[in-house]
Amino acid sequence: MLERHQVVAVQDSDPDAVADASSWGVPITASVEAALSADRIDLAYVFSPHHEMAAVCMELIKRGVPFVVEKPAGLNLGELEAISIAAQRAGIAATVPLVQRNAPIDNWLQQVGEISYERFSFIAGPSSRYLHNGSPWMLDPAKAGGGCLVNLGPHFVDLALQHLGHDVSSIQKRSSDLHGERVEDHATVVLSSSTGREAIIEVGYAYPSSPLKRYCSFTAAGANGFASIDTDGSARFTDQQGRTHEENIDVDSDPLYADFVKLVDETAASGFEGLPTLEDLVKAMRIIWNDQREDAI
Repeated sequence: MLERHQVVAVQDSDPDAVADASSWGVPITASVEAALSADRIDLAYVFSPHHEMAAVCMELIKRGVPFVVEKPAGLNLGELEAISIAAQRAGIAATVPLVQRNAPIDNWLQQVGEISYERFSFIAGPSSRYLHNGSPWMLDPAKAGGGCLVNLGPHFVDLALQHLGHDVSSIQKRSSDLHGERVEDHATVVLSSSTGREAIIEVGYAYPSSPLKRYCSFTAAGANGFASIDTDGSARFTDQQGRTHEENIDVDSDPLYADFVKLVDETAASGFEGLPTLEDLVKAMRIIWNDQREDAI
């Protein structure tokens, strides 16, 4: 962040949760209005709890400040659509860190050419980690807007929409049996296109606390062959002649956010041209929140 931006203020409703930012030598406040009173605000990053995101984004739009907003950008599709429409009407540039686009996983799967089938499985650590990392609100559906599907699913639903096309219908299954929390800890979404293509997306909080952080696997089949990636990064591509090429790629998503900040900096003057938009997030969240209205964005 500091390599690309000059930070002028940090806001969190619980300032103690961002105490580490004190080393940046900037004001830390619980008030959005106080944070936005700082001079020279050219860009804002919105990583607020989900139930605060809509109000923060609307205030930024009102003040004419371009912004980056973490998914899901609200508690429900109505809030997200309102932000998207307001930003469009006001001509305010906004982007969303859907960081798996053009990342190593995406690039490896794209080797198969036109994708006809793919499967994403991303199982993160237990939901209890949110009780210890300063984000207990993630386990409150009234503040989070959902569980693992809202939290982990947008990246992979977005990829599937990019790969299959946007004319998809969805089937969903969710459960919260593993940990007994009020939010689901496992979810599966099946996307089917009108042309017969299919994507299966599985996310969850079923992995134990471990330095490995997660289980993940990804596969895709297409005109050029079949690609797969495992938790340890071992990746294989087998072409239609049966020849297999193997590599090891980085499946950790954490470094992708630093790369995204660089892209934000490089595209700020063009209104984040080429980066994911609020409209892209609406399309993904419409599936996740299971809203199939024909008039939705």
